[in-house]
Amino acid sequence: MFLLQRSWTEMELLPLVCFCLLTCSGTTFGDEVTKMRVTEDEDVILPCSLDSTNIKSDTFDWKKDDQKEVFLYSAGSHYNNGRSGQDPQFKGRVFHFEDQLQSGNASIVIRNTKVTDSGRYSCIFPLTQPGTTRSIIELIVDCILKDRTKENKPGSSPEPSVTILPGTSDQALLQCKVQGAFPKPKVQWLDSDNNTVTAEEPQVTESEGKYNIILKTTVKKSDVYRCVSTQEEICHQVYQNIQVPLQEKTTAEPVTQGFSVGVVAALVVIIVILVIVLAVVLYFKRNPKGSLSTRTNSGPDDGQHPLKACNKREADKSGEAQHPSSDKHEALRLEKSDKELINNEEETIVLSSGKTDGDRS
Repeated sequence: MFLLQRSWTEMELLPLVCFCLLTCSGTTFGDEVTKMRVTEDEDVILPCSLDSTNIKSDTFDWKKDDQKEVFLYSAGSHYNNGRSGQDPQFKGRVFHFEDQLQSGNASIVIRNTKVTDSGRYSCIFPLTQPGTTRSIIELIVDCILKDRTKENKPGSSPEPSVTILPGTSDQALLQCKVQGAFPKPKVQWLDSDNNTVTAEEPQVTESEGKYNIILKTTVKKSDVYRCVSTQEEICHQVYQNIQVPLQEKTTAEPVTQGFSVGVVAALVVIIVILVIVLAVVLYFKRNPKGSLSTRTNSGPDDGQHPLKACNKREADKSGEAQHPSSDKHEALRLEKSDKELINNEEETIVLSSGKTDGDRS
């Protein structure tokens, strides 16, 4: 089995090596079938030889499935230098090894293989050994997924139709339509990194044996998105891209928001503290420490002379005398309070006088 994707130099050497191995071992192919497998679009070499005989003047013919003319060489004349009769499927894609004919090498190379190249190939020397087949190759060409629209395959899906449906500024609803496809295609959304994008359940309808599919998805970031339609049974795959611009939130926004909340909280605390301080200041302004009740209870150290306090009491009595509606009990209470105050003042004066005399002595 040969899996080839080599340079031209390597491909020239390969048939020569194969030929040498075959001739040295004395093996001929006869009706033995050699299986070979390649991948589509690769080149493949089909080996064939006539011992080590110089075949420049001979004739060898390659056919596919015993019907299609693949390559015919006859004494220097072949399909690539004007000879007619080659099947159109192989025109311009099959070549022999001119410089190795003198060694009996009748191998050919098929370039850019196609799935339709799969089949049985036979190499025959009709004049040198009539009726003897020198090589039988069973070639299998595995297909690859690609756009086969130009091949006019029946049922192959056309390019999907993609649109952006109305949505919000920070997300977009994408729609992909695939119409008239058979076999039923697999439709999916991919991002620019070829990652599958989660989508809704596809809407599938069938008409005249062909499938129509609608697939929607919601995306939340700017990117180039791709809708892909795949039909593996016929190795057909097509896609369509769409650019989606969105207003995305930056990662710095949550940090800014947290900072703003912190500033507001700090301002509230400061305002509360200022209000408390202001309330305390106003309170003390309205209730100073030198009030009458405080002075009365503090004694002679409050700065007011005892006689002035007595005079004030007398004035209060006179004011009460001018108002006969005053309570009599209140007047008696005041009078008693005055007498106690006078006694306290006299005692204070005596004590103060005694203290002064003691300081002088």
